[in-house]
Amino acid sequence: MASFRCAVDVAPVRAAPDDDAEQVTQALGDEPLFVDERRDRWVRIRTVYDYPGWIRADELAEGEGRLHAQDSGSVLEAARRYLGAPYLWGGMTEQGIDCSGLVHMSHRRVGRLVPRDAHQQEAAGRRLSDSELEPGDLVTYGEPDKEDATHIAFWLGAGWILHSTEREGWSGVVEEMEPEDLRGRRRAFVRL
Repeated sequence: MASFRCAVDVAPVRAAPDDDAEQVTQALGDEPLFVDERRDRWVRIRTVYDYPGWIRADELAEGEGRLHAQDSGSVLEAARRYLGAPYLWGGMTEQGIDCSGLVHMSHRRVGRLVPRDAHQQEAAGRRLSDSELEPGDLVTYGEPDKEDATHIAFWLGAGWILHSTEREGWSGVVEEMEPEDLRGRRRAFVRL
């Protein structure tokens, strides 16, 4: 079986084989990818963290890919490198990143592979009590009528969080006091 990798710096991974389909995540340069199906100019792939989607065939190359750890510090230090980056649904770079992408990439930058989406990250984490919390742990949020977490942030302590958010008046990665609307939707504290 041939090995494949992302052949461009950033490839949008789409929900369907169409340039107008929702971007669900991004594949980054040299990232290992598994091919599930080919359809015209599109390839259905899975990432090494088992995230499926479609990329354009010209963004895929044969060859061993690899994940690049870029930082030797803490996960929180890695997350702070994204401060000011704009919010982008499915984004995974300083040019645009979403809340779970920030958690995923901050861990990945220090050499740890964690799930991609907020609900997957919540499920993979060990639940914590308030007394166990440390800076760098995660806090998850959800809607009362939904079963899964819909937002995730790094806990900084003393009521402060670091997250990628899109709301009226702000869009991007920020450190702030936990907003009241989020506090009311808090689900769990977890540690990956």
